[in-house]
Amino acid sequence: MARLLKELPLQVPQELVEKARYLDGLYIPTRYPDAFPEGPSAEHYGPLQSEEAIGHAREILGFVRAQMA
Repeated sequence: MARLLKELPLQVPQELVEKARYLDGLYIPTRYPDAFPEGPSAEHYGPLQSEEAIGHAREILGFVRAQMA
């Protein structure tokens, strides 16, 4: 997602790129149950990480939608 934001033909705040980078880091380990040597992914993530990720995604979507208007 961070790469896509960087490729947009407009100035994207660096803070949003960093938040996208955070979301990129969650993509594989949360998608595959064997991403961790011990235990399923659900044991490594909880409500705190989920809320933070959703907040980052909302900010990015808000920015993109505002640019499209």
